[in-house]
Amino acid sequence: MSRRPNILWIVTTQWRASACGYAGDPNARTPALDALAAQSVNYTQAVTPHPFGPFARAALLTGVLSPANGVVDYFDALPVSARTIAQDVGARGYATAFFGKWGVASRDPQAPLVGEAHARMFVPPEARGGFGFWEGFESGFLLNDPWLHGTRSPTPENFSGYQSDVVCARAATWLNAQTSGEKPWFSVVSLEAPHPPYAAPAAGVAARAPGEIILPANVPRGGETEAKARAELSGYYAHIEATDRAIGRLLAAVGPETTVVFSSVHGDMNGAHGLFRKGWPHEESVRVPLLVRVAGVAARRDEGAVSLVDVPAMTRAWAVGAEWAGPPMMARISMPSVVALPQQCDRVWRGVRTPSRKLVLNADGSPWLFFDLKNDSTELKNLAGNPAHAEEIARLRASCG
Repeated sequence: MSRRPNILWIVTTQWRASACGYAGDPNARTPALDALAAQSVNYTQAVTPHPFGPFARAALLTGVLSPANGVVDYFDALPVSARTIAQDVGARGYATAFFGKWGVASRDPQAPLVGEAHARMFVPPEARGGFGFWEGFESGFLLNDPWLHGTRSPTPENFSGYQSDVVCARAATWLNAQTSGEKPWFSVVSLEAPHPPYAAPAAGVAARAPGEIILPANVPRGGETEAKARAELSGYYAHIEATDRAIGRLLAAVGPETTVVFSSVHGDMNGAHGLFRKGWPHEESVRVPLLVRVAGVAARRDEGAVSLVDVPAMTRAWAVGAEWAGPPMMARISMPSVVALPQQCDRVWRGVRTPSRKLVLNADGSPWLFFDLKNDSTELKNLAGNPAHAEEIARLRASCG
């Protein structure tokens, strides 16, 4: 790679790896991402380092795992002193811009998480990660009619429309204006969808009847869990379809020569193993989509143990006209603290995932979960207490940190 490309990260929230048409999900209608996958390196085993928003976003922005990056608790802000990817590529001559959900500013723990209190919260310039242009919102989960503030607007303004459409359209306008500039650009477009509330309107996309949703084998059948999973997933897939459409428009605006990364900060259990939401170490929570399109690089499937924490290293390589060296043999995963919100994971844990194995330890270092992902992709058989795997568990345990 000799030319320095424009670089676009598209980061969603709660979009699990399996929930894409190209990944084989019969419920997912994702024509834009299917087309992008046909042009991209598809990292089929990609994971988030931390399956919860603030921890994952901090790691993605810095390339440093939580809590070493300064984010230990759900309400912790990313330290102003933290070195971010925007500062790294900015120092290499790139114009930098951020659009959409920030999610790593200081928030009021007493304010309602859903609604205008967090959506209208002001993120001061020094807390915007060193991006030269910034237009977004801290949180609030307003999938419709978002509030935006930043470089163009010092106070929050309400914008009518579906959040993914609004953010992608405004990003496209700014990025198109950079085409005559002397600098290449790096931009992050960060979207909350398909995060709850799943029943929120999805830009005219009608949710399918819950009974039509095809559930994976690890969702318990015949009770409240199945009913809840079907009800939620009907809205979840509607937001996926609506956001895929918005992403498609953004991709058309930036053109085929732009280097594109598409991913999500975490997934959602959506009833798998009888659980909901994130923070859990299971595949539905930890595995995320990761597509990387680089002009001139042939599309392929890559089963390396890549993590979102590796994406900044990829980006720094592209910014100097080089190629990324490639993923390591394993990816570390963890939850550094318990998030005291309904349905979330109830413990601190750490672990390691390879393309074929996953080991998860409790806070005291004892094995909690061990799965043979190659033969048990839905994680139905926990082998942590199986003496036949004691030696393998001991080897992986040394890599858990």
